[in-house]
Amino acid sequence: MLARFLKKDDRTARARDVLSVSFVVIVYDMQQQAENTIRSLLPGYQLGVSGDEYEVIVVENASANTMRREFLQSLPANVRYFLRENPETSPAKAINFGAEQARGENICVIIDGARMLTPGVVRTILMGHRLSDSAVVAIPGYHLGRELQQEAVNSGYSLEQERALLDSIAWPEAGYRLFDIACFSGSSAPGLFMPNSESNCISIPRDIWRGLGGYDERFNLRGGGLINLDLYKRACEYPGVQHIIAPGEGTFHQFHGGVTTGGQSREKREAYIEQSKAQYRELRGEEFVSPRSQPLYLGEIPEQAQKFVHYSASRVLLARGESPLTHGPA
Repeated sequence: MLARFLKKDDRTARARDVLSVSFVVIVYDMQQQAENTIRSLLPGYQLGVSGDEYEVIVVENASANTMRREFLQSLPANVRYFLRENPETSPAKAINFGAEQARGENICVIIDGARMLTPGVVRTILMGHRLSDSAVVAIPGYHLGRELQQEAVNSGYSLEQERALLDSIAWPEAGYRLFDIACFSGSSAPGLFMPNSESNCISIPRDIWRGLGGYDERFNLRGGGLINLDLYKRACEYPGVQHIIAPGEGTFHQFHGGVTTGGQSREKREAYIEQSKAQYRELRGEEFVSPRSQPLYLGEIPEQAQKFVHYSASRVLLARGESPLTHGPA
């Protein structure tokens, strides 16, 4: 394994010895998408926070499409970059390696470096950890585009279409307009108020992270299989945890040819999903079921996110056999 900085190491000396949150971002073969994600994590884009409150640790598994040196050299002092040569097919070891570098009191993992964030994610995660020492803070997931990318690709969805969508909302100037060009991801399809199967931006106190043992490296399939769902379930069900969800924030998946969202055939994708479920059964002795918790909902809800709140509330009412309201309560 080769880990290296592309900027001077004195950035660490200038930073605080202990930070509130360390964001660990895993990157593989997604240069442009990863750069967008990192831009969305920087002070300035992230509102109401400063760079001395959090750090960003970028762990890139080497490929023919690594991030641009000039981009990395332009990053501020609270971003550190590591390149891992000869990486494994699963992101598990890269994540745990990144967590080992973290100086934050809480470790927030973004397992897929192609997920752009809304401008209040860092602030809301910091708020969540201030509320409780046992807070596990989860950000809901979305896909760019009008439908799930694994379906949209069959209708011609492409990088060019996605760039046009981002241009149409003048990103990054108006970060919350990501909601205007997105749909819920598959793992968040039940909505904000029913159990989800994962979060692609989940922040966990360091002592709970240690208790969980980090990501389970036995999930060794390409892309990790159900590794992220497994961590989310174990974290939400960890004894004494306060599960916090930020309904007004989101991570937005960019198209990049991922193992479940790329352009491979439906048959290959379904075979991979079945293989992933089988591995979960082998490791955990049961079928995966989304964790059930009593979450606390935290943060502001921008107007662009309100349609997703409305949809989510409607899902709950329909599940209870009630009709969604078309006017105010009597």
